[in-house]
Amino acid sequence: MRLPFLSGIMAPTFGEIQQHADKIKECAWFFQQAFECRLNPLCESFDESRKELIQLKNEAEEIKHKILSHFPREILRPVNRTLILNYVKEQDRILGSVVGTLSWFSYRKGDYIPDHLHKDFLLLVDAVMDPFEEISKMVTEARKYFDRFSDSRRNNVLNIIQTISGHEQEADLVEDMIKQKAFDSITDPITLLHVIRLVELIGTIADHCENAGEVMRVMLAG
Repeated sequence: MRLPFLSGIMAPTFGEIQQHADKIKECAWFFQQAFECRLNPLCESFDESRKELIQLKNEAEEIKHKILSHFPREILRPVNRTLILNYVKEQDRILGSVVGTLSWFSYRKGDYIPDHLHKDFLLLVDAVMDPFEEISKMVTEARKYFDRFSDSRRNNVLNIIQTISGHEQEADLVEDMIKQKAFDSITDPITLLHVIRLVELIGTIADHCENAGEVMRVMLAG
């Protein structure tokens, strides 16, 4: 049975979660631009895009702390509160993975990634961009659902969650392909280590998007 006051509590909370999700969407563009620039020896804007990304993450961090600091303790049942807080933390891990990926990419200078892997890396980045976009959509639809609790709106959220999961699986396939090519073609152990780790870090972005979707699925079932 739905508590009659629940939508009144969830509305402002999801408003702030939406702001946080929108920051994630903004980060997607800067991440893609920075990554493409790092693969291009003629591009000099990598550090600039990375700084913009870090600034967006800091802004998202302020929103996250606002949610965690002001979330009502005395009204919602513990399971509801715990799930929402877990969702916010998982959504925040998406940003952490983005910044961590570019940090790792920046540690080693020069064009050390073999040319024949450039297109595959760009394909992997494209694959994780799709879940980025879907996170903001999912939160938007979840806000509508928790406002009215209609089955149609719940199904809209579930469909987006399924879409995110599909994108994550696609990213996994590209990730495995690059790893296999890297092991087959890179003989320098340091380069191989750096490339494999970079692939895995990019993959974690899609992983956290999927994890956020799964937490949202449990929230809908509550």
